[in-house]
Amino acid sequence: EWDLTSRTRLIEFAEKHQIPVPKDKRGEAPFSTDANMLHTSSEGKILEDPWEEVPDYVYSRTNNPEDAPDTPEYITIDFEHGDGVAINGEGMSPATLLEKLNDYGREHGIGRLDLVENRFVGMKSRGMYETPGGTIYHAAHRGIEQLTLDSGAMHMKDELAPRYSELVYNGFWFAPEREMLQAAIDKSQERVTGTVRLKLYKGSVNVVGRKADVDFNLYSEDVVTFEDDAGAYDQKDAEGFIKLNALRLRLLGKRNG
Repeated sequence: EWDLTSRTRLIEFAEKHQIPVPKDKRGEAPFSTDANMLHTSSEGKILEDPWEEVPDYVYSRTNNPEDAPDTPEYITIDFEHGDGVAINGEGMSPATLLEKLNDYGREHGIGRLDLVENRFVGMKSRGMYETPGGTIYHAAHRGIEQLTLDSGAMHMKDELAPRYSELVYNGFWFAPEREMLQAAIDKSQERVTGTVRLKLYKGSVNVVGRKADVDFNLYSEDVVTFEDDAGAYDQKDAEGFIKLNALRLRLLGKRNG
């Protein structure tokens, strides 16, 4: 129906044809909402003014962080080859794991985001987003990557992430370039295996511990220690390292001096 050019017209059409339209928490016509297992976004009405704070009644998947439990909750997530496989040691399917994290996120008010996005069609649009389980999962995944990903690989993955997310956002999931990026990301996850401990508290999720599978761990206490490292690192090596890396700066200094 191409002549339905506004939310008002849409609601009038629905009422005329006895199409049920859900009401918001105040019994009014709903916000424009998209929702799936991972995420809910709401737009329209009062949210169209980016200066106005999002009213609490707009949120549907998370408790108000101010009303969340006063005691922090600790959980662990186990990863195998980049995929979450267990919570608190209990094995789960991907869908069950995400639903469980959604429950944790709801209780502790985690995953709210007030965002002005840049739409593919060119406009800016203000929306309210809730991603409770995904926010917890993302923090945990980054936590285990810190132990298992080489710095160069991690930096490249971070460079690719905006391009990947842009393709997905714009609807190009089946585009060949998305599949090419996916192959690179899948390669980066081959050794991302271990366990992350998280602290959930009043809207925040913080990584407070992580341990990697011994075969995949790049973190060595013997190397990083401030005590005797048994020859793992010779401080005298730093002199040549500093000279070589500063050579171009010394040359620039002579030229510009």
